[in-house]
Amino acid sequence: MGHLLGHHQYGKAEIRVVRLFRDSDPHQIVDYNVSVAVSGDIGETWLSGDNSACLTTDAMKNTVNAFARSQPDAVRQPEEFARVLARHFVETVPQIGTARVSIESYGWDRLAGHPHAFARSGRLVRTCSVVRSSDEEWVTSGLRDLVVLKTTDSEFWGFYTDAYTTLPPTQDRILATAVTAQWWHTPAEGPQDWDASHLAVVDALTETFAGHHSLALQQTLFAMGEAVLDAAKGVAEIRLSMPNKHHFLLDLSAFGLDNPGEVFHADDRPYGLIEGTVRREGAGEPGPAYDPGQAW
Repeated sequence: MGHLLGHHQYGKAEIRVVRLFRDSDPHQIVDYNVSVAVSGDIGETWLSGDNSACLTTDAMKNTVNAFARSQPDAVRQPEEFARVLARHFVETVPQIGTARVSIESYGWDRLAGHPHAFARSGRLVRTCSVVRSSDEEWVTSGLRDLVVLKTTDSEFWGFYTDAYTTLPPTQDRILATAVTAQWWHTPAEGPQDWDASHLAVVDALTETFAGHHSLALQQTLFAMGEAVLDAAKGVAEIRLSMPNKHHFLLDLSAFGLDNPGEVFHADDRPYGLIEGTVRREGAGEPGPAYDPGQAW
């Protein structure tokens, strides 16, 4: 019985690029972690060790660094930089049929009174992924590590019980999660304001989490997804992964103290993991849009 080579790809992962814009005062900065993966007519490297079709991963790294210098307009927005890179690999290397470029973008806040000094912004990590073939392109934007919490307006009761159910129902609890999200954009030609779109999505997610009276984290997830589709008309679909960061009320009676919902233990594991997709009706299929390294 013979053996066949299944799906295969290769690339350069986690290319760290910091790009300064010194032509403005104050200076501007972008800070990226770029990963490239390609596939196509490249199987002989796996099958026989023939490297004649193998674009080196070192060349991929060099391309990313060179484009950070030569494409100043594109590099300002991670989605646009990923599009330019993915198109380059598919259009200039004949044996590459599909390229995926994924970017994590790290924010920096300007220090007050210091036009050229920054502090790392820790609210979230912005992400994006662009997949390019010879005739199609898929763009997803995203985020991870958006940690949010509210102290009330969250309930969880009326759930199914079995012989192993011990969780008591509650009509007032802390609700906390760390949001990971990817949203797929409908195809569009020409330059896009990816920054404005990203901000609209973040605002929709956080404002809905804050204002929604939650009967379950699942219900809140769907409401957040609906708000994104209403706020960002170019988004066809959003995938959300939201672990339930449990906070348990501590029993302080051994110390002669009551605890009227004020002192909690924040438990990191195990945790409930709530995931879901909210789609715009008639949006079509996302194909290979989502980055498997980011989406669930």
